[in-house]
Amino acid sequence: MIPGSMIPGSMIPDRMIEVLEAATANTVQDIGRTGFAPIGVGRSGAMDPVALQVANMLLGNATGAAAIEIQVFPFAVRFTTDTAFAITGADSEPRLDGVPLPPWWAAPARAGQVLRLSPPRDGARSYLAVAGGIDVPAVLGSRSTHLRSAFGGFHGRALEHGDMLPIGPAAQPAMTLGAAAPERPVGPVLTVQALPAAEHDAFPQSAREAFWSAEWRITAQSNRHGYRLSGPELGGGDGFNIRSTPILPGVVQVPPGGAPIVQMSDANSAGGYPKIATVIGADLPLLGQARLGSRVRFAKTNYEAALAAEQAVRAYLARVQRTIGLFRRNGAPG
Repeated sequence: MIPGSMIPGSMIPDRMIEVLEAATANTVQDIGRTGFAPIGVGRSGAMDPVALQVANMLLGNATGAAAIEIQVFPFAVRFTTDTAFAITGADSEPRLDGVPLPPWWAAPARAGQVLRLSPPRDGARSYLAVAGGIDVPAVLGSRSTHLRSAFGGFHGRALEHGDMLPIGPAAQPAMTLGAAAPERPVGPVLTVQALPAAEHDAFPQSAREAFWSAEWRITAQSNRHGYRLSGPELGGGDGFNIRSTPILPGVVQVPPGGAPIVQMSDANSAGGYPKIATVIGADLPLLGQARLGSRVRFAKTNYEAALAAEQAVRAYLARVQRTIGLFRRNGAPG
């Protein structure tokens, strides 16, 4: 447990949240660490950074403050102090002391109250932010957990029953307010935009056509490190002899077996498998909310369209920030 000030007459640290129920793979994440790829350290950070940023906006935190990424449910925490929290991302039917709350919502919590999240109807990951942020130590400029390397976050590991997470000082008073969730595609197949990558044209034409036309399934051998896909065998890894090159989240590599792997938030900083495509940054949060077993299709795009999509995400976040600012100036604390 990280030391904290103590409530008089109690052994419970002040300004903490206590994990009551947790399964594997739920971690502390922020917006990720950058600038360390040359020394082999990947980005990490939230799989759905848009949801994380909105959760922080609702509380008046810095948009990149650390929160809890929940991807295995149920999940429950107890607040040891009066504070405020926000839930965004997949609608996990949050309940505070049994009282249901809307999705993409912020609300005050009193010391001793319990927040529970259930398996979501849609989407894969929910984000729990707390006023002041989760105040674990920063490692290389970020509080994000990298499970494979066992550093960052809370002792470099997934959260467990009994963990006590420190909360930073709140910058804004607690209020009850919500945000409009971003418009996201619905349907049985998720389509994400992607750009042809470095070795795209070196793949046989049949492999290229199969990649762009097929429906791919996200297999159970998928996690924050990467999504392994099942579908037509591309065979693109055979016969390639390339050196390891830098890779980023979104890069789609094809190993010798021919089943593509989409690099996700905990991607390595370099890899030697040939790269057939790269999912654009604006669509990575969509992929981050895709469940195991769901289907995905890649739509070929170009740089101009990718830039326009990124600008649309930034415009959405700016609208949310403006709306919350207006409410805070004109509304009343919750």
